Amino acid sequence: MESTALNRVAELRAAVEEHNRRYYDEAAPTITDQEYDALYRELADLEARFPALASPASPTQKVGGAPLKAFALVTHRAPMLSLDNTYSEEEVADFYRRLQRLLPDAAIPVVVEPKVDGVAVSLLYEDGRLRYAATRGDGTVGDDITQNIRTIRSVPSQLKGRPPKILEVRGEVFMNKEGFAQLNAARLEAGLPLFANPRNSAAGSLKQLDPAITAERPLGVVFYGTGAVEGAQLTKHSELFAILQELGLPATERWWMAGSVEETLNAIRELDRVRHDFAYQTDGAVVKVDAFGQREALGFTAKSPRWAIAYKYAAERVETRLHDILIQVGRTGVLTPVAALEPVTVSGSRVARATLHNEEEIQRKDIRIGDMVVIEKAGDVIPAVVGVRTELRTGAEREFRMPPNCPECGSAVQKDEGQVAIRCVNSQCPAQLRRRIEHFASRGAMDIEGLGEAMVTQLVGRGLLHDVSGIYQLNATKLATLERVGEKSIRNLLDAIRRSKTRPLWRLIFALGILHVGVSSSRALADHFRSVPKLMESSVEELQQISDVGEVVGRSIHAFFQEPLNRELIKALAASGVKMVDDTPRAEASETSPFADSSWVITGTLSEPREQIAETIIGRGGKVTGSVSKKTTYLLAGDEAGSKLEKAKKLGVRVLDEKEFRTLLES
Repeated sequence: MESTALNRVAELRAAVEEHNRRYYDEAAPTITDQEYDALYRELADLEARFPALASPASPTQKVGGAPLKAFALVTHRAPMLSLDNTYSEEEVADFYRRLQRLLPDAAIPVVVEPKVDGVAVSLLYEDGRLRYAATRGDGTVGDDITQNIRTIRSVPSQLKGRPPKILEVRGEVFMNKEGFAQLNAARLEAGLPLFANPRNSAAGSLKQLDPAITAERPLGVVFYGTGAVEGAQLTKHSELFAILQELGLPATERWWMAGSVEETLNAIRELDRVRHDFAYQTDGAVVKVDAFGQREALGFTAKSPRWAIAYKYAAERVETRLHDILIQVGRTGVLTPVAALEPVTVSGSRVARATLHNEEEIQRKDIRIGDMVVIEKAGDVIPAVVGVRTELRTGAEREFRMPPNCPECGSAVQKDEGQVAIRCVNSQCPAQLRRRIEHFASRGAMDIEGLGEAMVTQLVGRGLLHDVSGIYQLNATKLATLERVGEKSIRNLLDAIRRSKTRPLWRLIFALGILHVGVSSSRALADHFRSVPKLMESSVEELQQISDVGEVVGRSIHAFFQEPLNRELIKALAASGVKMVDDTPRAEASETSPFADSSWVITGTLSEPREQIAETIIGRGGKVTGSVSKKTTYLLAGDEAGSKLEKAKKLGVRVLDEKEFRTLLES
């Protein structure tokens, strides 16, 4: 019997170690939490039944994952232990009864709080200033991710109020649900692999070696505990939440006190009813003994505290019929398969469509048209097909293959080497046209209010728009032929179109939708060339020398303007009166002017939008870029400035706050 157990223990240890590596080091798990917990529990049970098989090297005796070699290492002042977890309410009840046995004749208040599905971090503040931030790592030593943590706007560099001399605070970094959906939509459009859920995307963001990439991700943090503390006296966990808020640290927004098994279970159920309204993903509830004195009496195991347990909610999954697989065509021509489902309610909303990501994903899961499929909302946000009930197949199901031609325009499709994305090669495809027009008119580009998805669909469908230049040929007569469009709407839209003709040059460059060209690179291009015609005639070599451009973006820009249809588009826009030249008068600055030939980077929260401040700087003779370098003259730093501020200090770049900036303007 023991030899059989020995073999099974070896198998389980290897499997758990491999899944730990995928989860912690790669942020790319291949099994669900529940499947992992089942393997882990089986291993722990076998080691308990056969003590001779126990080993300090077993994953049951470890916490988290090994620190990344790419980061410096940090030793936690107090160990970061993980919690025992369960999917059973009865085991939660057993946990509370065990507390009562260990502390007989004592009232044992517990706190029930959300289990945020993020990445565990520890931040050390000394005299109120952030000294470093680290991942959990192996529980004793973690990765130094200070520069990445500083990019999260809700993390203060200086605590408010009267902070303790030493405060080691623990929490979870998360990606908010809305930001996760937007990030995946952008990755889908670019033909990049999608993140499986917000937790994976948050983990991947914190593991970036370039903090600028982390800064672009919609990350937040929730703090819920402490490690080492000097200069403050806490006796109860429930006192912590108010203290964290007073110090300016974002804390758990909802929590419950309980004093019995039934009260604890009721709190867990109440949390389940409200947790979907949180901005972040939660996957369970954490139950903690409130009094620190009782915690000390209860003690720890080798891996976990005896005074806490995590209860995990089962992911809500529903079954429904997959009637068809449809194809959506994005702005850049990427074809995305979408499941057309028998409508079903999941996580509180009605779902009739679910993403299938790409053809390789469909083949890997063996999804067929007509299957009964299992639906889950990835991160409580995006409906996705996570499984197939193959045992229910009748033989009438049909395998799916991506079409050889675009379903919108009939043009051939192609798959670029090294990518999973399949693209329509016809730049005049109606679906691509709709997406391009929507992007062109969006608030971050030409900002044409009233030209949203529904309006664009009608205009393209009626043949009133054939490219973005056609926007400027619209008139009241044409718009009056559309359904449900009144005189006031027509007047407002035409006013917005007229205003868009004089937008700053960088907005036009961004609006063109050039692959890989974002806001920062659009600004850099506008500042360097000062006109679209000059940009069109630039060489790859010249483009690559520009800040915020580089090799990949430079080649993409050059290829865009070599396309005859794109050159014709620019000519049509110019003929319609769209501003092609940045003729903003530069200040007649003397050589001693602080703005003459200056290079600026703007970071943090300021009293007006960064776009407006950037236009002011450009109008005075300076230029604005997206990243700090040795060539940067000034960094304008608002509240909660992140990694750019630290880099500027290291490079000796002059840093101005907003008051100093306004003084400079007045001079």
